[in-house]
Amino acid sequence: MASEDAAPDWTIYVDGSCPGNRDVDASTPASWAFVVVERDVLHGRGSGEVVHEEAGPVVTEAGAEGFLGAEVGSNNTAELSAFAHALRWLLMQDTMDTALIRADSIYAGNLADGSWKPKANRALVQRVQELWREVKAQREVEWDHVRAHRGHRWNERADHLAGRHALGEAPDPMSFWRSGRR
Repeated sequence: MASEDAAPDWTIYVDGSCPGNRDVDASTPASWAFVVVERDVLHGRGSGEVVHEEAGPVVTEAGAEGFLGAEVGSNNTAELSAFAHALRWLLMQDTMDTALIRADSIYAGNLADGSWKPKANRALVQRVQELWREVKAQREVEWDHVRAHRGHRWNERADHLAGRHALGEAPDPMSFWRSGRR
């Protein structure tokens, strides 16, 4: 953001889920999720208020609504899809607010911002990178790694949403949900 100490206006936690994640193909169920938080101080276990959360399936059928280029349902395509949907959400916002995307997947983050070159999931990565550039032209956005399953409230919430969606189950409402419960 503007300086090392400046907190972004929005912090967006992204995650993907693919139960099993073995011998994946186009029919393997996988899901993505993201949680948008205002006033997150970035230190500690998660503060601020959730202003939006969303989850959905990794779509592998070309031409289908929501298709982003994923050829298989996998943990990696779910993580990349979470980035894509968070970036799409940012593009629809009518503000210039700064954003920090926090992901527990170094793979997805480095592919999203173009730091790494894809060896697999090329069409999906290309779409995510296009969205990244489009958002970057509109507002200040960065990404940061958050360690998975370490009790960070909003990363755990994104994990909960993606995991439940992948299992075809409804997520716990915020009023009943507790960090660490999948």
